[in-house]
Amino acid sequence: MSIDTPVHDPSNHEQLLIIDFGSQVTQLIARRVRESGVFCEVHPYNRVDAAMLNAFSPKAIILSGGPSSVVDAGSPRADAAVFSLGVPILGICYGQQTMMAQLGGAVEKGDSGEFGRAFIQADAKTPLFKDMFGDDHDGREEVWMSHGDHVAKMAPGFDVLATSPGAPYAVIGDTTRHFYGTQFHPEVVHTPRGAQMLRNFTHGIAGFKGDWSMAAFKDEAIAAVRAQVGDGKVICGLSGGVDSSVVAVLLHEAIGDQLTCVYVDTGMMRKGESDHVVSLFKEHYDMNLIHVDAGDEFLDLLDGVSDPERKRKIIGGTFIDIFEREAKKVGGAKFLAQGTLYPDVIESVSFDGGPSVTIKSHHNVGGLPERMDMALVEPLRELFKDEVRALGRELGLHADFVERHPFPGPGLAIRCPGEITRERLAVLREADAIYLDQIRKHGLYNKIWQAFAVILPVQTVGVMGDERTYENVLALRAVTSTDGMTADYYPYSHEFLGETATRIINEVRGVNRVVYDVTSKPPGTIEWE
Repeated sequence: MSIDTPVHDPSNHEQLLIIDFGSQVTQLIARRVRESGVFCEVHPYNRVDAAMLNAFSPKAIILSGGPSSVVDAGSPRADAAVFSLGVPILGICYGQQTMMAQLGGAVEKGDSGEFGRAFIQADAKTPLFKDMFGDDHDGREEVWMSHGDHVAKMAPGFDVLATSPGAPYAVIGDTTRHFYGTQFHPEVVHTPRGAQMLRNFTHGIAGFKGDWSMAAFKDEAIAAVRAQVGDGKVICGLSGGVDSSVVAVLLHEAIGDQLTCVYVDTGMMRKGESDHVVSLFKEHYDMNLIHVDAGDEFLDLLDGVSDPERKRKIIGGTFIDIFEREAKKVGGAKFLAQGTLYPDVIESVSFDGGPSVTIKSHHNVGGLPERMDMALVEPLRELFKDEVRALGRELGLHADFVERHPFPGPGLAIRCPGEITRERLAVLREADAIYLDQIRKHGLYNKIWQAFAVILPVQTVGVMGDERTYENVLALRAVTSTDGMTADYYPYSHEFLGETATRIINEVRGVNRVVYDVTSKPPGTIEWE
């Protein structure tokens, strides 16, 4: 299934189109819109033309922000067909500016930009601010600005609807054509009531009913899988993570015994994880599940390897070899199921066609369809992570899997900087289990995006029982995030950290020091390798 052949049935839902001009937070627009029950898709500006608009048939359009300057020659523009389609349009930041430039207004480079928190003075009567202000409210609203250029002249038909000290055209609108523009970013959490503004646009101005739900998606996805697969066999790589678990349960509900899952235990899983995965999917769901205990094979190949990229390549290549070997034993499988998500789809298509910087390679089953001559089944490719969790709940998947923190494909290997040994993995596995137990006991697990322990390639001097020790240092990591693209460290209390460190040092032989990582992303990454 490609994004051109959607999993959901577009005839059942009204659709909104987001035209991407390269903003780092375009995905947040989509998530906010989806949260209000409106189905939307993100497409790069240079792939949206009259034919695409006719095929997609959007009920409304949002133009995203972007890093370019409208006044520069060759900067991105929306296709002229966008403005003649006759549907409501909301331009955000760069989207507002290009709308003005293309419809007869003017944009200028600013001597100084406006970045961060700001306050607009809004006309409460405009539909974009409907039900946001009480009778005694003065129309002052907090927003998040991030712009250097600014609108200098409005296009014909537009009026000023809100101003700020740095943006005299902070919100503009043509109420006849239902075209609106904001200089600020309503999609980010720093605009406290931005989600309400977006909902006012989608539901109030554009008239969406809000008919997008996981219950409807589940039924449509099952029907789409059955239509694609027919009576063919499907192989699914099951990791035990949220994405692959939801894919497995959805496919099992759709095609039953035509599905075979392959679970490869790399020897670098968390404590008790393999037993938990096999028990749930093989015994509870009665799925066809092949459990491959390949720990020795992986660890022998990783012996003496400390470079993180080499680790990833060895693990990824070995996983593919083993998966392919086991899948062939099934015989006759024509399809490979993957847990591809919508952010993967968006990020695979650069908005300007340029190359993306590789921060680190990712472990998945990429390359398998070509090697095995199999077609892909990707039933989650239209969903964000939070929607996948909602779908898992709709399918009745156990909460332990639905709410599970993300876990990297290479497993504990990339939480073990330096050389990987069975001894170091054993220490890490025990310490990590205690850390997660502490988080759950304190009711913090679902407040944290991801939490894990890292065993460092250094040892330090300690004193235990009046004896000198020279043992491992363990780092704890916990972050909050909405999508994993940016993250901040979780602000544990000192009491929690002290209690957790004491438990780890007392209960795990081989650790005499515990530290806490307070680095955000960026500049760091969530994982250490």
